Amino acid sequence: MKGGLLFRGWKTLTSRGFSSLNDKSLRVCVIGSGPAGFYTAEKMLKAHERAEVDILDRLPTPFGLVRSGVAPDHPETKIVVNQFSRVASNERCSFFGNVSLGSDVSLSELRDMYDVVVVAYGAESDRSLGVPGENLKEIYSAREFVWWYNGHPDCRYMAPDLKCTDTAVVLGQGNVALDVARILLRPMTELQTTDIAEHALVSLQESTIRKVYLVGRRGPAQAACTAKELREILGMKNLQVHIREADLVISPADEEELKASRIQRRVYDLLCKSATSHQRHDFAGQRELHFIFFRKPDKFVPSEDESRVGGVRLEKTCLKANGLSGKQVAIGTGQFEGLNCGLVLKSIGYKSVPVDGLPFDKYRAGVVPNVKGRVLSSDQPENVNIEQGLYVVGWLKRGPTGIVATNLYCAEETVASILEDIDNGLIASPFGSPKPGRQGLLQALEDKNVRFVPFGGWEKIDSKEKLEGQLRNKPREKLTTWDELLKAALG
Repeated sequence: MKGGLLFRGWKTLTSRGFSSLNDKSLRVCVIGSGPAGFYTAEKMLKAHERAEVDILDRLPTPFGLVRSGVAPDHPETKIVVNQFSRVASNERCSFFGNVSLGSDVSLSELRDMYDVVVVAYGAESDRSLGVPGENLKEIYSAREFVWWYNGHPDCRYMAPDLKCTDTAVVLGQGNVALDVARILLRPMTELQTTDIAEHALVSLQESTIRKVYLVGRRGPAQAACTAKELREILGMKNLQVHIREADLVISPADEEELKASRIQRRVYDLLCKSATSHQRHDFAGQRELHFIFFRKPDKFVPSEDESRVGGVRLEKTCLKANGLSGKQVAIGTGQFEGLNCGLVLKSIGYKSVPVDGLPFDKYRAGVVPNVKGRVLSSDQPENVNIEQGLYVVGWLKRGPTGIVATNLYCAEETVASILEDIDNGLIASPFGSPKPGRQGLLQALEDKNVRFVPFGGWEKIDSKEKLEGQLRNKPREKLTTWDELLKAALG
Protein backbone atom coordinates (compact mmCIF):
# COMPACT_ATOMS: atom_id res chain seq x y z
CA MET A 1 0.00 0.00 0.00
CA LYS A 2 2.87 2.36 -0.62
CA GLY A 3 1.42 3.68 -3.84
CA GLY A 4 -1.63 5.84 -4.46
CA LEU A 5 -2.44 9.49 -3.99
CA LEU A 6 -1.37 11.44 -0.96
CA PHE A 7 -4.30 11.49 1.38
CA ARG A 8 -5.96 14.34 3.25
CA GLY A 9 -3.03 14.78 5.66
CA TRP A 10 -1.50 17.07 2.99
CA LYS A 11 -4.02 19.79 3.82
CA THR A 12 -3.44 19.41 7.55
CA LEU A 13 0.29 19.79 7.11
CA THR A 14 -0.16 22.66 4.69
CA SER A 15 -2.31 24.70 7.03
CA ARG A 16 -0.23 23.88 10.08
CA GLY A 17 3.22 23.83 8.59
CA PHE A 18 3.65 26.00 5.51
CA SER A 19 2.12 29.09 7.02
CA SER A 20 4.76 29.13 9.78
CA LEU A 21 7.70 28.53 7.46
CA ASN A 22 9.70 31.57 6.49
CA ASP A 23 13.14 32.36 5.20
CA LYS A 24 14.55 32.46 8.72
CA SER A 25 13.19 29.04 9.73
CA LEU A 26 15.61 26.24 10.50
CA ARG A 27 14.49 23.14 8.62
CA VAL A 28 15.32 19.99 10.59
CA CYS A 29 14.65 16.40 9.56
CA VAL A 30 14.91 13.56 12.09
CA ILE A 31 15.01 10.07 10.53
CA GLY A 32 13.56 7.61 13.03
CA SER A 33 10.79 8.11 15.59
CA GLY A 34 12.11 6.06 18.48
CA PRO A 35 13.25 7.59 21.79
CA ALA A 36 16.46 8.99 20.26
CA GLY A 37 14.52 10.69 17.47
CA PHE A 38 11.80 12.14 19.70
CA TYR A 39 14.22 13.37 22.36
CA THR A 40 16.19 15.08 19.60
CA ALA A 41 13.06 16.72 18.21
CA GLU A 42 11.99 17.86 21.68
CA LYS A 43 15.38 19.36 22.52
CA MET A 44 15.61 21.03 19.12
CA LEU A 45 12.17 22.63 19.39
CA LYS A 46 12.93 23.97 22.86
CA ALA A 47 16.39 25.25 22.01
CA HIS A 48 15.63 26.98 18.70
CA GLU A 49 12.43 28.99 18.40
CA ARG A 50 12.52 28.95 14.57
CA ALA A 51 13.19 25.21 14.22
CA GLU A 52 10.69 23.29 12.09
CA VAL A 53 11.15 19.56 12.81
CA ASP A 54 9.90 16.74 10.62
CA ILE A 55 10.18 13.19 11.97
CA LEU A 56 10.28 10.34 9.45
CA ASP A 57 9.74 6.63 10.08
CA ARG A 58 9.35 3.63 7.80
CA LEU A 59 6.55 2.29 10.02
CA PRO A 60 3.05 3.79 10.15
CA THR A 61 3.45 3.88 13.93
CA PRO A 62 5.81 6.11 15.93
CA PHE A 63 7.85 5.48 19.11
CA GLY A 64 10.21 2.78 17.84
CA LEU A 65 11.31 0.31 20.51
CA VAL A 66 8.98 1.82 23.11
CA ARG A 67 6.21 0.16 21.09
CA SER A 68 8.00 -2.82 19.58
CA GLY A 69 10.86 -3.48 22.00
CA VAL A 70 9.67 -2.84 25.55
CA ALA A 71 8.20 -5.99 27.07
CA PRO A 72 4.39 -6.03 27.41
CA ASP A 73 4.65 -6.65 31.16
CA HIS A 74 6.60 -3.38 31.58
CA PRO A 75 3.84 -0.80 30.97
CA GLU A 76 5.52 1.80 33.18
CA THR A 77 8.38 2.08 30.67
CA LYS A 78 5.89 3.00 27.93
CA ILE A 79 4.52 6.06 29.72
CA VAL A 80 7.15 8.12 27.90
CA VAL A 81 4.93 7.98 24.77
CA ASN A 82 2.77 10.65 26.40
CA GLN A 83 5.76 12.99 26.40
CA PHE A 84 6.59 12.10 22.80
CA SER A 85 2.97 12.68 21.75
CA ARG A 86 3.15 16.21 23.13
CA VAL A 87 6.26 16.79 21.01
CA ALA A 88 4.46 15.54 17.90
CA SER A 89 1.54 17.86 18.65
CA ASN A 90 3.79 20.91 18.60
CA GLU A 91 2.76 23.17 15.70
CA ARG A 92 6.38 23.24 14.52
CA CYS A 93 6.64 19.44 14.39
CA SER A 94 5.25 16.92 11.91
CA PHE A 95 5.38 13.12 11.73
CA PHE A 96 5.74 11.28 8.43
CA GLY A 97 5.10 7.57 8.93
CA ASN A 98 5.27 4.88 6.23
CA VAL A 99 8.23 6.65 4.60
CA SER A 100 11.28 4.47 3.98
CA LEU A 101 14.74 5.98 3.83
CA GLY A 102 16.46 4.82 0.67
CA SER A 103 13.41 3.67 -1.29
CA ASP A 104 10.86 6.47 -0.76
CA VAL A 105 13.37 9.25 -0.21
CA SER A 106 17.16 9.19 -0.22
CA LEU A 107 19.50 10.67 2.35
CA SER A 108 21.00 12.97 -0.28
CA GLU A 109 17.53 14.27 -1.19
CA LEU A 110 16.80 15.00 2.47
CA ARG A 111 20.10 16.82 2.89
CA ASP A 112 19.19 18.99 -0.09
CA MET A 113 15.78 19.75 1.44
CA TYR A 114 16.78 20.42 5.06
CA ASP A 115 19.34 22.55 6.86
CA VAL A 116 19.87 19.81 9.44
CA VAL A 117 19.39 16.05 9.05
CA VAL A 118 19.66 13.86 12.14
CA VAL A 119 19.83 10.11 11.53
CA ALA A 120 18.17 8.18 14.36
CA TYR A 121 16.79 5.00 12.83
CA GLY A 122 18.52 2.69 15.31
CA ALA A 123 19.25 -0.99 14.71
CA GLU A 124 16.83 -3.22 12.83
CA SER A 125 19.05 -6.21 12.12
CA ASP A 126 21.08 -8.70 14.14
CA ARG A 127 24.62 -9.80 14.68
CA SER A 128 25.49 -13.30 13.48
CA LEU A 129 27.26 -15.99 15.50
CA GLY A 130 28.84 -17.51 12.40
CA VAL A 131 28.70 -21.09 13.72
CA PRO A 132 27.50 -24.23 11.86
CA GLY A 133 23.77 -24.87 11.87
CA GLU A 134 22.75 -21.27 12.50
CA ASN A 135 20.18 -21.44 9.68
CA LEU A 136 18.23 -24.37 11.15
CA LYS A 137 14.52 -23.81 11.77
CA GLU A 138 13.42 -22.61 15.22
CA ILE A 139 16.54 -20.52 15.67
CA TYR A 140 15.61 -16.84 15.90
CA SER A 141 17.17 -13.63 17.02
CA ALA A 142 15.81 -12.22 20.26
CA ARG A 143 14.90 -9.08 18.29
CA GLU A 144 12.63 -11.11 15.99
CA PHE A 145 11.00 -12.84 18.95
CA VAL A 146 10.46 -9.52 20.74
CA TRP A 147 8.98 -7.99 17.59
CA TRP A 148 6.74 -11.06 17.23
CA TYR A 149 5.19 -10.86 20.70
CA ASN A 150 5.00 -7.06 20.50
CA GLY A 151 3.04 -7.11 17.25
CA HIS A 152 5.62 -5.56 14.89
CA PRO A 153 4.24 -5.97 11.34
CA ASP A 154 7.54 -7.33 10.00
CA CYS A 155 7.34 -10.34 12.34
CA ARG A 156 3.58 -10.96 12.40
CA TYR A 157 3.89 -14.28 10.57
CA MET A 158 7.10 -15.55 12.17
CA ALA A 159 5.22 -18.26 14.12
CA PRO A 160 7.84 -19.89 16.37
CA ASP A 161 6.82 -23.43 17.31
CA LEU A 162 6.45 -23.41 21.08
CA LYS A 163 4.73 -26.81 21.18
CA CYS A 164 7.54 -28.98 19.81
CA THR A 165 9.77 -28.92 22.88
CA ASP A 166 9.94 -28.36 26.62
CA THR A 167 13.32 -26.59 26.47
CA ALA A 168 14.47 -23.27 25.04
CA VAL A 169 18.01 -21.91 24.99
CA VAL A 170 18.64 -18.16 25.11
CA LEU A 171 22.15 -17.17 24.07
CA GLY A 172 23.08 -14.07 26.05
CA GLN A 173 22.45 -12.73 29.52
CA GLY A 174 21.59 -9.08 28.92
CA ASN A 175 18.25 -7.38 29.56
CA VAL A 176 16.76 -8.49 26.24
CA ALA A 177 17.73 -12.10 27.00
CA LEU A 178 16.01 -11.81 30.38
CA ASP A 179 12.96 -10.28 28.70
CA VAL A 180 12.43 -13.18 26.29
CA ALA A 181 13.10 -15.75 29.02
CA ARG A 182 10.58 -14.06 31.29
CA ILE A 183 7.91 -13.97 28.58
CA LEU A 184 8.43 -17.69 27.91
CA LEU A 185 8.11 -18.51 31.62
CA ARG A 186 5.57 -15.93 32.82
CA PRO A 187 2.13 -17.32 33.87
CA MET A 188 -0.48 -16.52 31.23
CA THR A 189 -2.76 -14.91 33.80
CA GLU A 190 -0.12 -12.18 34.12
CA LEU A 191 0.31 -11.67 30.38
CA GLN A 192 -3.30 -11.72 29.17
CA THR A 193 -4.03 -8.27 30.62
CA THR A 194 -1.01 -6.64 28.91
CA ASP A 195 -0.72 -5.26 25.38
CA ILE A 196 0.98 -8.42 24.12
CA ALA A 197 -0.08 -9.28 20.56
CA GLU A 198 -3.00 -11.70 20.45
CA HIS A 199 -1.25 -14.16 18.12
CA ALA A 200 1.66 -14.39 20.58
CA LEU A 201 -0.64 -14.80 23.57
CA VAL A 202 -2.42 -17.73 21.92
CA SER A 203 0.89 -19.38 21.06
CA LEU A 204 2.27 -18.88 24.58
CA GLN A 205 -0.91 -20.30 26.11
CA GLU A 206 -0.34 -23.48 24.10
CA SER A 207 3.40 -23.56 24.81
CA THR A 208 4.99 -26.71 26.22
CA ILE A 209 8.23 -24.94 27.16
CA ARG A 210 9.02 -25.45 30.83
CA LYS A 211 12.80 -24.96 30.91
CA VAL A 212 14.81 -21.96 29.72
CA TYR A 213 18.61 -21.90 29.72
CA LEU A 214 20.35 -18.51 29.73
CA VAL A 215 23.85 -19.08 28.33
CA GLY A 216 26.71 -16.62 28.80
CA ARG A 217 30.29 -16.70 27.51
CA ARG A 218 31.66 -15.14 30.68
CA GLY A 219 30.86 -15.45 34.37
CA PRO A 220 28.35 -13.98 36.84
CA ALA A 221 30.69 -11.07 37.55
CA GLN A 222 30.32 -9.99 33.89
CA ALA A 223 26.59 -10.64 33.37
CA ALA A 224 25.28 -7.86 31.11
CA CYS A 225 21.83 -7.38 32.65
CA THR A 226 20.75 -4.76 35.16
CA ALA A 227 19.82 -5.52 38.77
CA LYS A 228 16.21 -4.40 38.22
CA GLU A 229 15.63 -6.84 35.34
CA LEU A 230 17.41 -9.67 37.15
CA ARG A 231 15.50 -9.12 40.39
CA GLU A 232 12.22 -9.31 38.49
CA ILE A 233 12.85 -12.68 36.87
CA LEU A 234 14.40 -14.17 40.01
CA GLY A 235 11.29 -13.16 41.94
CA MET A 236 8.77 -14.86 39.65
CA LYS A 237 6.32 -17.19 41.39
CA ASN A 238 6.61 -20.96 41.01
CA LEU A 239 9.90 -20.71 39.14
CA GLN A 240 12.86 -22.87 40.03
CA VAL A 241 16.13 -20.99 39.46
CA HIS A 242 19.25 -23.09 38.93
CA ILE A 243 22.73 -21.60 39.31
CA ARG A 244 25.81 -23.74 39.80
CA GLU A 245 27.48 -22.52 42.96
CA ALA A 246 30.89 -23.42 41.53
CA ASP A 247 30.33 -20.76 38.83
CA LEU A 248 29.98 -18.11 41.52
CA VAL A 249 33.56 -18.46 42.73
CA ILE A 250 35.36 -15.32 41.56
CA SER A 251 38.98 -14.56 40.81
CA PRO A 252 41.00 -11.52 41.92
CA ALA A 253 40.45 -10.08 38.43
CA ASP A 254 36.69 -10.54 38.85
CA GLU A 255 36.86 -8.78 42.19
CA GLU A 256 38.58 -5.80 40.59
CA GLU A 257 35.83 -5.60 37.95
CA LEU A 258 33.16 -5.71 40.64
CA LYS A 259 34.88 -2.96 42.62
CA ALA A 260 34.81 -0.76 39.53
CA SER A 261 31.07 -1.24 38.87
CA ARG A 262 28.35 -0.92 41.46
CA ILE A 263 25.82 -2.26 38.94
CA GLN A 264 27.88 -5.39 38.30
CA ARG A 265 28.30 -5.92 42.05
CA ARG A 266 24.54 -5.77 42.60
CA VAL A 267 23.92 -8.25 39.79
CA TYR A 268 26.54 -10.63 41.15
CA ASP A 269 25.13 -10.38 44.68
CA LEU A 270 21.62 -11.16 43.43
CA LEU A 271 22.85 -14.26 41.61
CA CYS A 272 24.70 -15.44 44.74
CA LYS A 273 21.64 -14.89 46.89
CA SER A 274 19.42 -16.73 44.43
CA ALA A 275 21.77 -19.72 44.26
CA THR A 276 21.56 -20.25 48.01
CA SER A 277 17.96 -19.24 48.75
CA HIS A 278 15.91 -21.14 46.17
CA GLN A 279 14.41 -24.26 47.67
CA ARG A 280 13.57 -27.20 45.45
CA HIS A 281 9.84 -27.94 45.59
CA ASP A 282 9.05 -29.89 42.45
CA PHE A 283 5.47 -30.16 41.27
CA ALA A 284 3.73 -30.88 38.00
CA GLY A 285 4.15 -28.14 35.41
CA GLN A 286 6.79 -26.26 37.38
CA ARG A 287 8.99 -24.03 35.25
CA GLU A 288 12.76 -23.79 35.44
CA LEU A 289 15.32 -21.10 34.67
CA HIS A 290 18.94 -22.21 34.36
CA PHE A 291 21.86 -19.77 34.32
CA ILE A 292 24.75 -21.30 32.38
CA PHE A 293 28.05 -19.42 32.67
CA PHE A 294 31.39 -19.90 30.92
CA ARG A 295 29.93 -21.46 27.78
CA LYS A 296 29.79 -20.35 24.14
CA PRO A 297 27.93 -21.95 21.21
CA ASP A 298 30.16 -24.05 18.98
CA LYS A 299 27.48 -25.40 16.66
CA PHE A 300 23.77 -26.07 16.43
CA VAL A 301 22.76 -29.71 16.20
CA PRO A 302 19.81 -30.65 13.97
CA SER A 303 16.88 -32.72 15.21
CA GLU A 304 15.98 -36.07 13.71
CA ASP A 305 14.30 -34.50 10.67
CA GLU A 306 17.52 -32.50 10.06
CA SER A 307 15.64 -29.29 9.26
CA ARG A 308 15.11 -27.85 12.73
CA VAL A 309 17.32 -27.37 15.74
CA GLY A 310 17.62 -30.21 18.21
CA GLY A 311 20.37 -28.94 20.45
CA VAL A 312 23.41 -26.74 20.94
CA ARG A 313 26.99 -27.87 21.37
CA LEU A 314 28.65 -25.57 23.87
CA GLU A 315 32.34 -25.00 24.37
CA LYS A 316 33.53 -24.34 27.89
CA THR A 317 35.36 -21.05 28.27
CA CYS A 318 37.75 -19.39 30.65
CA LEU A 319 38.50 -15.73 31.17
CA LYS A 320 41.66 -14.06 30.01
CA ALA A 321 42.73 -10.45 30.57
CA ASN A 322 42.51 -8.18 27.54
CA GLY A 323 45.28 -5.63 27.81
CA LEU A 324 43.60 -3.21 25.40
CA SER A 325 40.19 -2.96 27.05
CA GLY A 326 41.20 -3.78 30.59
CA LYS A 327 38.34 -6.28 30.74
CA GLN A 328 38.41 -10.05 30.70
CA VAL A 329 37.37 -11.89 27.55
CA ALA A 330 36.14 -15.46 27.15
CA ILE A 331 38.33 -17.92 25.27
CA GLY A 332 37.52 -21.51 24.38
CA THR A 333 39.09 -24.39 26.29
CA GLY A 334 38.49 -27.16 23.75
CA GLN A 335 36.04 -28.91 26.09
CA PHE A 336 32.50 -29.42 24.85
CA GLU A 337 29.09 -30.45 26.12
CA GLY A 338 25.67 -30.75 24.55
CA LEU A 339 22.35 -29.18 25.51
CA ASN A 340 19.15 -30.50 23.93
CA CYS A 341 16.47 -28.00 22.99
CA GLY A 342 13.84 -27.24 20.37
CA LEU A 343 14.02 -23.45 20.34
CA VAL A 344 17.02 -21.10 20.31
CA LEU A 345 16.87 -17.32 20.74
CA LYS A 346 20.09 -15.43 19.99
CA SER A 347 20.40 -12.34 22.17
CA ILE A 348 23.90 -11.36 21.06
CA GLY A 349 23.30 -7.82 19.88
CA TYR A 350 21.37 -5.68 17.44
CA LYS A 351 22.98 -4.34 14.28
CA SER A 352 22.22 -1.22 12.27
CA VAL A 353 21.68 -1.37 8.52
CA PRO A 354 23.68 1.01 6.30
CA VAL A 355 22.07 3.32 3.76
CA ASP A 356 23.55 5.10 0.76
CA GLY A 357 25.31 8.31 1.69
CA LEU A 358 25.79 7.49 5.38
CA PRO A 359 29.35 6.60 6.46
CA PHE A 360 29.73 3.49 8.63
CA ASP A 361 32.57 2.72 10.99
CA LYS A 362 34.17 -0.45 9.66
CA TYR A 363 35.80 -1.12 13.05
CA ARG A 364 32.52 -0.94 14.97
CA ALA A 365 29.85 -2.54 12.82
CA GLY A 366 26.64 -0.57 12.64
CA VAL A 367 27.99 2.64 14.14
CA VAL A 368 28.29 5.89 12.20
CA PRO A 369 31.68 7.59 12.76
CA ASN A 370 30.99 10.80 14.64
CA VAL A 371 32.26 13.34 17.11
CA LYS A 372 29.56 14.29 19.63
CA GLY A 373 26.91 13.48 17.02
CA ARG A 374 28.59 15.23 14.08
CA VAL A 375 28.90 12.68 11.28
CA LEU A 376 32.42 12.18 9.93
CA SER A 377 33.01 11.40 6.28
CA SER A 378 35.65 8.80 7.15
CA ASP A 379 36.77 6.70 10.09
CA GLN A 380 40.42 7.17 9.06
CA PRO A 381 42.02 9.81 11.34
CA GLU A 382 44.12 11.27 8.54
CA ASN A 383 41.10 11.82 6.26
CA VAL A 384 38.42 13.02 8.68
CA ASN A 385 35.97 15.60 7.45
CA ILE A 386 32.75 16.67 9.14
CA GLU A 387 29.65 16.18 7.01
CA GLN A 388 28.06 19.62 7.24
CA GLY A 389 24.46 19.54 8.41
CA LEU A 390 24.44 15.76 9.02
CA TYR A 391 24.18 14.37 12.55
CA VAL A 392 23.53 11.06 14.27
CA VAL A 393 21.92 10.04 17.56
CA GLY A 394 20.95 6.87 19.42
CA TRP A 395 22.21 3.40 18.62
CA LEU A 396 23.65 4.53 15.30
CA LYS A 397 25.78 6.98 17.24
CA ARG A 398 26.96 4.90 20.20
CA GLY A 399 26.01 1.28 19.44
CA PRO A 400 23.01 -0.76 20.66
CA THR A 401 23.40 -0.13 24.37
CA GLY A 402 21.56 1.60 27.18
CA ILE A 403 17.96 2.03 28.26
CA VAL A 404 15.26 4.39 26.95
CA ALA A 405 16.51 7.27 29.12
CA THR A 406 20.06 6.86 27.79
CA ASN A 407 18.82 8.40 24.56
CA LEU A 408 17.90 11.61 26.39
CA TYR A 409 21.53 12.39 27.24
CA CYS A 410 22.62 11.19 23.81
CA ALA A 411 20.15 13.59 22.14
CA GLU A 412 21.22 16.48 24.36
CA GLU A 413 24.82 16.07 23.20
CA THR A 414 23.89 15.94 19.51
CA VAL A 415 21.57 18.96 19.78
CA ALA A 416 24.33 20.87 21.58
CA SER A 417 26.60 20.17 18.59
CA ILE A 418 23.90 21.40 16.19
CA LEU A 419 23.41 24.62 18.14
CA GLU A 420 27.15 25.21 18.30
CA ASP A 421 27.43 24.75 14.53
CA ILE A 422 24.56 27.20 14.01
CA ASP A 423 26.29 29.76 16.20
CA ASN A 424 29.48 29.27 14.21
CA GLY A 425 27.69 29.89 10.92
CA LEU A 426 28.11 26.33 9.64
CA ILE A 427 24.38 25.77 9.08
CA ALA A 428 21.68 27.68 7.21
CA SER A 429 23.81 30.49 5.90
CA PRO A 430 21.71 33.69 5.71
CA PHE A 431 23.31 34.45 2.34
CA GLY A 432 22.01 31.33 0.60
CA SER A 433 18.48 30.70 -0.61
CA PRO A 434 16.33 28.89 1.98
CA LYS A 435 15.92 25.15 1.66
CA PRO A 436 12.39 23.84 0.96
CA GLY A 437 12.16 21.63 4.08
CA ARG A 438 8.70 20.16 4.67
CA GLN A 439 7.30 21.59 1.45
CA GLY A 440 10.05 19.87 -0.52
CA LEU A 441 9.40 16.57 1.24
CA LEU A 442 5.67 16.73 0.60
CA GLN A 443 6.31 17.44 -3.08
CA ALA A 444 8.81 14.56 -3.36
CA LEU A 445 6.39 12.11 -1.74
CA GLU A 446 3.58 13.24 -4.03
CA ASP A 447 5.80 12.84 -7.09
CA LYS A 448 6.58 9.25 -6.02
CA ASN A 449 2.99 8.42 -5.00
CA VAL A 450 4.07 7.61 -1.44
CA ARG A 451 1.20 7.46 1.02
CA PHE A 452 2.56 8.83 4.24
CA VAL A 453 0.90 8.58 7.65
CA PRO A 454 0.81 11.83 9.70
CA PHE A 455 0.47 11.84 13.46
CA GLY A 456 -3.29 12.11 13.06
CA GLY A 457 -3.17 8.78 11.22
CA TRP A 458 -1.33 7.23 14.14
CA GLU A 459 -3.98 8.63 16.49
CA LYS A 460 -6.59 6.71 14.50
CA ILE A 461 -4.56 3.51 14.93
CA ASP A 462 -4.16 4.29 18.62
CA SER A 463 -7.89 4.79 19.13
CA LYS A 464 -8.80 1.59 17.30
CA GLU A 465 -6.26 -0.46 19.27
CA LYS A 466 -7.45 0.90 22.61
CA LEU A 467 -11.09 0.24 21.72
CA GLU A 468 -10.29 -3.36 20.74
CA GLY A 469 -8.28 -3.73 23.93
CA GLN A 470 -11.20 -2.69 26.13
CA LEU A 471 -13.17 -5.65 24.79
CA ARG A 472 -10.41 -8.00 26.03
CA ASN A 473 -9.54 -6.23 29.30
CA LYS A 474 -6.21 -5.15 27.80
CA PRO A 475 -4.70 -1.65 27.46
CA ARG A 476 -4.75 -2.13 23.69
CA GLU A 477 -5.05 -4.85 21.06
CA LYS A 478 -2.35 -4.06 18.56
CA LEU A 479 -2.91 -4.06 14.83
CA THR A 480 -0.13 -6.32 13.60
CA THR A 481 -0.13 -6.27 9.80
CA TRP A 482 0.83 -3.53 7.37
CA ASP A 483 -2.62 -3.68 5.74
CA GLU A 484 -4.46 -3.32 9.06
CA LEU A 485 -2.27 -0.42 10.17
CA LEU A 486 -2.52 1.50 6.92
CA LYS A 487 -6.25 0.89 6.58
CA ALA A 488 -6.83 2.26 10.09
CA ALA A 489 -4.53 5.26 9.52
CA LEU A 490 -5.62 6.22 6.02
CA GLY A 491 -9.24 5.13 6.05
